[in-house]
Amino acid sequence: MTQQNAWSFADDRDRLVVADRRPSRVLAYVQAGATLWDHGIRPEGIFGSGHDGAEPDRAKTGTLPLDSVDYRGAGDDLDVDTLLRGRPDLVVAVSYGHGQLYGLDADTAKHLEERVPVVVIDVGQARTLDRVAERFAALARSLGGASGPDAADELHAARERLRAAARNPAAPRVVALSPAGPEQAYVARPQMWPELRVLAELGVGLVSPPAGAGVNWATVDWAEAAALEPAIVLTDIRSNAVPLDEITAPAWEAAGRGARTVPWNPEPLCSPQAHARFLELVAEAVEGASGG
Repeated sequence: MTQQNAWSFADDRDRLVVADRRPSRVLAYVQAGATLWDHGIRPEGIFGSGHDGAEPDRAKTGTLPLDSVDYRGAGDDLDVDTLLRGRPDLVVAVSYGHGQLYGLDADTAKHLEERVPVVVIDVGQARTLDRVAERFAALARSLGGASGPDAADELHAARERLRAAARNPAAPRVVALSPAGPEQAYVARPQMWPELRVLAELGVGLVSPPAGAGVNWATVDWAEAAALEPAIVLTDIRSNAVPLDEITAPAWEAAGRGARTVPWNPEPLCSPQAHARFLELVAEAVEGASGG
């Protein structure tokens, strides 16, 4: 483009998204909006997925100022008119592969793109968390934002703290799960989650569930979850997950009492400061469980 104020960004579908000028009214999927906020970009609105409800899920919104950022809703409540009510000049969506806009049905996504530029960032399992973070950072820079000057240092310090804690010979067994209800849990397969792969790279002893059905999760009963003998449980805190402290299955009670818990959002904010906060929580739990 040749106009002085023209804007463009190559998204993760290999599409060059263009506008006459740099967008200033961004509508984003909640994960993307919270990440962009950490880079200094205030979205005018956010929307959720089919897992979300009439109110924004606080596990996903980070430090977004929800009193001034309009939540459009989620699932069946989303149509093109609802999405566009704040007059956005850019939509930032995420994809778990194949370019499909997560949280929007294909017809809604098609008609949305006919009316406003749409950038898609791939957050799927094939990506490293560092790569996803780089893509959000690049998008934020193109929109005029930047991370705080201390963000990279905070992330480096958090990584090194966790690496040192995990080096302890008594480093604990760690299980990541999402409580499904009183009878079942979904146990994460660590290699399928970018943020869990980071923990493994830093030396955290993540425990894999038994092989079987389920690409990202293994569905187990609470006795099977307890048999993994976790000293630390990374527990899904999204609103669609049952709070772990509400699980009263006898088979889990002893394991639950003996384990430290760390809140985990499987749809993580991909900013340096948000990642650092999560690593610090894991490091604290590992240090405590190891007697460090």
